[in-house]
Amino acid sequence: MNLEILLLAGDGIGVEVTREAEKVLRHVAEAFGHSLSVSRGLLGGAAIHRHGDPFPEETRKLALEADATLLGAVGLPEFDNAPPEKRPERGLLGIRKALGVYANLRPVECYRALLACSPLKNELVEGADLLIVRELTGGLYYGAPRGISGSGAEERGVNTMTYTRAEIERIAHMAFQLAQKRRKKVTSVDKSNVLETSQLWRRVVTEVSAQYNDVSLDHMLVDNCAMQLVMNPKRFDVVVTENMFGDILSDEAAVLAGSIGMLPSASLGGKRESGAWTGLYEPVHGSAPDIAGQNKANPLGAIGSVGAMLQYSFGLVEEARAVSRAIEEVLISGRVTADLRPSGPPATTSEVGDAVCAALAVRAASA
Repeated sequence: MNLEILLLAGDGIGVEVTREAEKVLRHVAEAFGHSLSVSRGLLGGAAIHRHGDPFPEETRKLALEADATLLGAVGLPEFDNAPPEKRPERGLLGIRKALGVYANLRPVECYRALLACSPLKNELVEGADLLIVRELTGGLYYGAPRGISGSGAEERGVNTMTYTRAEIERIAHMAFQLAQKRRKKVTSVDKSNVLETSQLWRRVVTEVSAQYNDVSLDHMLVDNCAMQLVMNPKRFDVVVTENMFGDILSDEAAVLAGSIGMLPSASLGGKRESGAWTGLYEPVHGSAPDIAGQNKANPLGAIGSVGAMLQYSFGLVEEARAVSRAIEEVLISGRVTADLRPSGPPATTSEVGDAVCAALAVRAASA
């Protein structure tokens, strides 16, 4: 298979983790006999520096032409006080809209080798394995009207949370279909005791559930879900929720895995003629400018995003499994970055990437 990938390193540590992710991707392509074509573009702060725009037209064209897009991270402190249209994060919202990706999948798996890295008790996190399915194109982040107006005591900021039935139905179908391939349980998270959008959300998800008799459904208020994630994470299988709630809960869930640097994500849209998903793949972590350029960042979230890309955008399930197994072997070996190693000398970003590639090479040689 020919894999045409757009690589957007973005800002901060995005440059370093995508370098290792690309290294792993090239090893997988060679080991399994695929050809690989990589194009490169700018997004976020890097794009503002070069083009004055967080999502330049050139990047838009490259994204629409590629089979899949791999992103590092966006965000730089120098833009913290910039107007919304000139912030790096606007580039991320722009590319999601351009690609039509509406479902963000964030798997959280607790590897035995990392139990000591979680601040939670081992017996709470051991065996936890959940998938957060976050709606990505609606809610507060996109709703209108929005903005800041007035001055003095009358100055005010406005954001609008809005969802249509169609938006809720498609993300619910995604969640139930994914649950059918897992442990067949969906937890829908909302704030229906206060918000009308959540009341519609709960009603529509319940209606969709009638089409999936093999999957159980329960509903949970978002504040309770935040508590249950740290008190009883093993109760969850697939968690489906709206945009902002999913953004917050998935970052909280990072504590289960031991480090936010471990978490990959896949943002999926419509299916192409081949049956593969249009996809944007990125680690959950941010740009971490405080450690950028120091070869300290954990690249495993970005490398895991490569595995997700192979699975969802190309249907290469065995290749995706090989990446996952290689990551697990590296974790067991202890060759990990400082966020996963409370004592002893840590590995560098590039050393972790090399270790994953070496694990892949050993498996390929023994196959």
